Amino acid sequence: MKLLQKMCDTLPAFEGNLYIDQISFRNRNIGSEDVFSVTELAANSIALAGAALIQYAFGHDALDRQIIVDQRLSYFWLGSSVRPVRWSLASPWDDLAGDYQTQDGWIRLHTNAPHHRNVVCKILGDLDRAEMAKQVETWSGAELEDVISSEGGAAANLMSTSMWNSHPQAIALSKEFPIISEMFEGTKLRHVINPSIDQARPLKGLKVLDLTRILAGPIATRFLAGFGATVLRIDPPLWDEGDHVIDITPGKKCATLDLSKCADFEIMQKLILEADVMVHGLRADALEKLGLGDEERRKLNPSLIDISLNAYGWTGPWRNRRGFDSLVQMSTGIAQHGMEVSGLGTPRPMTVQALDHATGYLMAATVLAGLNQLKTKGQAMSAKLSLAATAELLKSTRKDKFGGTSPVKAGSDFLPDIKQTSWGNIQRLKSPIMFSGLDMHWSSPAIRLHSSAPMF
Repeated sequence: MKLLQKMCDTLPAFEGNLYIDQISFRNRNIGSEDVFSVTELAANSIALAGAALIQYAFGHDALDRQIIVDQRLSYFWLGSSVRPVRWSLASPWDDLAGDYQTQDGWIRLHTNAPHHRNVVCKILGDLDRAEMAKQVETWSGAELEDVISSEGGAAANLMSTSMWNSHPQAIALSKEFPIISEMFEGTKLRHVINPSIDQARPLKGLKVLDLTRILAGPIATRFLAGFGATVLRIDPPLWDEGDHVIDITPGKKCATLDLSKCADFEIMQKLILEADVMVHGLRADALEKLGLGDEERRKLNPSLIDISLNAYGWTGPWRNRRGFDSLVQMSTGIAQHGMEVSGLGTPRPMTVQALDHATGYLMAATVLAGLNQLKTKGQAMSAKLSLAATAELLKSTRKDKFGGTSPVKAGSDFLPDIKQTSWGNIQRLKSPIMFSGLDMHWSSPAIRLHSSAPMF
């Protein structure tokens, strides 16, 4: 319960202590092949989102409701929730992505997006993996990391926890709240949350504008859609996420806008005005450069619940640095600790992308806490989260030996009904969280990106 208590304490506008006794966990002895308690992180973050949901949906009556979280299913939801029926998912990784040895250690190159791969090839050459490895060996890790990042690419030099703790970005992060929040008084609010809530679908009618991509933000909005929210995801033209899309788009609409075009920019302004919630995971300065910074969004919609995410934190020299779960693991000492315990001499990240998934549920919990604050006190909320802050939560569960064998999915872990999608038929994992009278399910199957009109 220590980790859950920490999470409750980080969540703004949420009296977590009132709900801890209502949360019970099944299959507590489920471990994983990791040197951190990733199953505990998963189950606790899902539990927190559930507690924030019932607080918003049921008010004082929420204290009579039990929340049950299955730790086995929680672990599985750290990966894909999809089971293809007689077809297979493609690999989520580009052929050049992964760990490479440098002059003085290791670096991870993230090349899944075409523009990130192009940066790496521009600097190191358009090479196959073996030749790329030879080129990387001629660089120091920190130097190559900086060059790739300065060119708009994504890479992370392997650091130990002590190296990270002395890094200027870690020092800046240590001075931030894990979730940075700001409240706005209700006198200027345009939107008022309807006090009459459908208790079976408590987020029905809620409009969520989703400007997030791989992977934490889409997990947050998938959770919200699972309880009735209308989620409109916006991507730039030609953006693709491969077979990740089937996992994270059920219950959503997926549209396209090019914000460099005046007409599309005006549509985005109208969507912000109409939305109840906006969730975005762009670099810290990206919306500001487009003319949609914090102040501009708040002027457009004073009652907006505005939740943003970045990789490394909101102050310090890396606030605008591109980052992903696997890169933050390299930077913050997680992969190095795994390497040290394994004794294999190569980076040993977690077996799952726990930072992305846990942060997604923390984002969902923050949205719901903000909605409750708006409903009960007439205050709107903005909040900022980061993968690096979630990494610090995980690192508090550090162990000095591997946790054993990870559980393996069985047919009984999936819902029996088969859903039709444009990729093929699928089954989806059973919900990891259970309430009396509430069921997580989606009003529509997963859809492809760029397939909807940009309207709620």
